[in-house]
Amino acid sequence: MTQHPDTHLVEVACATCGRTHLVRSTAVSLAVEVCSNCHPAYTGTHRATTRGDRVERFNRRRALATA
Repeated sequence: MTQHPDTHLVEVACATCGRTHLVRSTAVSLAVEVCSNCHPAYTGTHRATTRGDRVERFNRRRALATA
């Protein structure tokens, strides 16, 4: 019979707004890019993309790989 993994309180940090909150998890640390505090679906506001769309990010990575 297997045992359940140990869970402990972990602080989750949002990379966009910096908000943190505690959750129970088996992971040591957690980070999310967007949380419910800053996600456009929850706030009703559109946020500016600072990282670019998928094509721009791909081209940036491709340029770095060839350099």
